[in-house]
Formats: sequence, C-alpha cells, structure tokens
Amino acid sequence: MQFLTLILFAYLLGSIPFGFMIAKAHGKDLRLIGSGNIGATNATRALGKKWGYLCLLLDVLKGLIPMLLVPMLNLVDSQTASPGRLALWLLVGCAAVLGHVFPIYLKFKGGKGVATSLGIVLGLWPYYTLCGIGVFAIWGVTLLIWRTVSLSSILAAISFPVLLLLAILVHDEPWDFVQLWPLLFMSVLMALLVVARHTENIKRLLNGSESKIMQTKNSTNA
Repeated sequence: MQFLTLILFAYLLGSIPFGFMIAKAHGKDLRLIGSGNIGATNATRALGKKWGYLCLLLDVLKGLIPMLLVPMLNLVDSQTASPGRLALWLLVGCAAVLGHVFPIYLKFKGGKGVATSLGIVLGLWPYYTLCGIGVFAIWGVTLLIWRTVSLSSILAAISFPVLLLLAILVHDEPWDFVQLWPLLFMSVLMALLVVARHTENIKRLLNGSESKIMQTKNSTNA
C-alpha cells in the first residue's frame, strides 16, 4: 500500500505543469508559443533564462522527490534490495515521468519528460546517479557543439542504458546484473520514451530546420 500511495502521489506531482503555470502567471500560454511544449526549453524561449531555469528545477524535483521518499520511508535499501524492490522503486519515479508527459490537469498533453527523468536518475543512488553524471556530461558537450537541446537530450537518453550496462560489467558487488536487471530494463524504456517524445524534433533535425539554443524566431524545438 505504501508503494501504491507513492506511485499515485508521484503521478499527481509529475502532472503539475510548472512551465505552463509560470507562463500563465506572465500572461502567456506556452502551448501557443514556439514548439508548444510546456517544458523548460520553451519556457526559456517565452520568458527568458531565469524562468526557464526555475521551470527546469521544478520539473527535475517532480522526479527527484518521489524517488527520495522511498529510501526515506525505509522501503528500499539500494545496496541490498531485491530486483522486485528495485522495480517498485522505479515505478514510483516512472509515475512522475508519466504524469509530466500525460498530465491529468492538462487533458494528458504534457512535456517530453527529460527533466523529470533526470530527477529519477539523481534519486536512485548509486547506480543511476553515478551513470547520470556521465549522461549529463554527454548532454553538456553535445549542446556546446551543436547548440541543439533536442539532439543533446536524445543522445544523452540513448547513452544512459549503455553507460549503466558498462558500469555493471566493470564493477564488482553489488553491481550485479542479476540484481540490477530491472534498472537496466527501465533505463532502456526511459530512453525509448524520450526518443519517442522527440519524433517531430528528429524530423526537423533530419531536414535541418530544428532551432538552436537562444534562437527565438521560427523556433520549433523541444
């Protein structure tokens, strides 16, 4: 029952459209600006860096807070947890991502889940968190090179399960595939979800029309 309660809480928390709310407070509707997305990138485009960073932070916390509550309530010990317990822990975080992507408050039309997924990564110590550092580095480097948020997000998402698999292979106990396979499986699903939510961006990347960071005219990316 505790896990079910946390899963419901995580979904409802994830459904809170912070970007949409911040823009509304400024008299704007993010759904009618730029890409129409309610995430941090479009919030930055519509409102500036300060409000975009705030939106990013709040979206990350939507995934991080439910993940931290699980060990705080002594429901999971990441070092000794069974695969089943790890899977339940992940379901809590995934509920937050699903809430962000399909928010009940906006008729199930939400963001792309990248920032909220980052919250899951940060909250599942040490396995996801350590690999997440590498993912963040990949995201930052590719953003500096190509200046395209959607491309960086896609590459970072794809790299996550790869880095986790490599970490499992090179580490000793408790980095054991038999114990951690739910984490690897879920990392693949998270990557697929991010890629699927960027389908239109991928089309624009292929035809060269995807906008870059701080580009305000004719913007259509994430």
